Amino acid sequence: MSRPVVAIVGRPNVGKSTLFNTLAGDRISIVQDTPGVTRDRIYADVTWLNYNFTIVDTGGIEPESNDIILKSMREQAEIAIETADVILFVTDVRQGLVDADGKVADMLRRSKKPIVLVVNKVDSFEKFMPDVYEFYNLGLGDPQPISAASQLGLGDMLDEVVKHFGENALKEEEDERPRIAIIGKPNVGKSSIINKLLGEDRVIVSNIAGTTRDAIDTTIKRNGTEYVFIDTAGLRRKNKIKEEIERYSIIRTVSAVERCNVAVLVIDATEGITDQDTKIAGIAHERGKGMIIAVNKWDAIEKNDKTMKKFTEDVREKLSYMPYAELLFISAETGQRLPKLFETIDMVIENHSLRVATGVLNEIMAEAVALNQPPSDKGKRLRLYYITQVSVKPPTFVIFVNDKELMHFSYTRYIENKIREAFGFKGTPLKFIIRERKEK
Repeated sequence: MSRPVVAIVGRPNVGKSTLFNTLAGDRISIVQDTPGVTRDRIYADVTWLNYNFTIVDTGGIEPESNDIILKSMREQAEIAIETADVILFVTDVRQGLVDADGKVADMLRRSKKPIVLVVNKVDSFEKFMPDVYEFYNLGLGDPQPISAASQLGLGDMLDEVVKHFGENALKEEEDERPRIAIIGKPNVGKSSIINKLLGEDRVIVSNIAGTTRDAIDTTIKRNGTEYVFIDTAGLRRKNKIKEEIERYSIIRTVSAVERCNVAVLVIDATEGITDQDTKIAGIAHERGKGMIIAVNKWDAIEKNDKTMKKFTEDVREKLSYMPYAELLFISAETGQRLPKLFETIDMVIENHSLRVATGVLNEIMAEAVALNQPPSDKGKRLRLYYITQVSVKPPTFVIFVNDKELMHFSYTRYIENKIREAFGFKGTPLKFIIRERKEK
């Protein structure tokens, strides 16, 4: 099931970052009492009751500001609004209802998205409730009084948020077609790849970073199988600050990756792999998706016999946390190696859903332990009792041991490598859960 996305939106300095950090259970956003401190939109996964969803922290909206940073923050919030399933509109009881709140409310109403109106900084319900009623004037339904700093009223607010989930999340579940998210920075040729596969210009292509405005789903049929390609947008380019534009692709990537089985990270061969590419790849890795790296514009590179080897080494070094990712060198312009993309997608989907029998896994583990003794600490040696696969997408294994503390990351990686040697699992991450079982 794809996770719904909830965007926290509001004017600067109403406590959005404090609310975000409280829900995320971590200080992820910088909190400072200066309007405009949260410039990047930041996301985190949250669980409430039986619902898993992603919250997005936006920069504050100044509805009519010419300041370039505030303007770009308004754009970031607009992006979050477009991609969100539910909007948390945060206001401040101490500042009261101000003119700008009305303008933000108008902007949100136009989005036609479900809105939960939150009145923050209500540290005492008795004292502040009369002031909360003023926010009914926004015409957005019942205001939810909370204090993000004191963690008051958050349960009622989240109950209100999750009421708006359900339908969309369930619809995703029913669609069994393979879903492939084409991710990457703006202007690396994501839309061109889809157009070439389709054989028609369905997605707008231009060399202005960010002409694709929304994540667009395109169905492509090949050899009797339908594939749904999700093109994660670049963005409307309203300002010329390159770094600001690069920050925009993150939330789009998150919501597209949530819905896909396989992510194809497109890298521009003429630029090489950048830090932004590694950040975008990390989103798919964290969420356990199948992974293909497509190096586009390969036809535009002057090559000798070492070019591909050098490029491969560079990519592998920068993406060292995902050695399983499949690597392809393609050209959307000429169609070079694009048929290979489908073959690779099929292989990765198969591996992402692969199950291995428990007996076979335990044989592999016993052999691995015999070849390389488990670590010990202060005379106590790690013992591995049993391994079993508990789920797929991604393949997830539970290993029972005598002491979790002794199971170092490096030994887990060693066991993973032995399983990969036997079964390949190309293109898919593997997840390991270590459980303790007391010795009899």
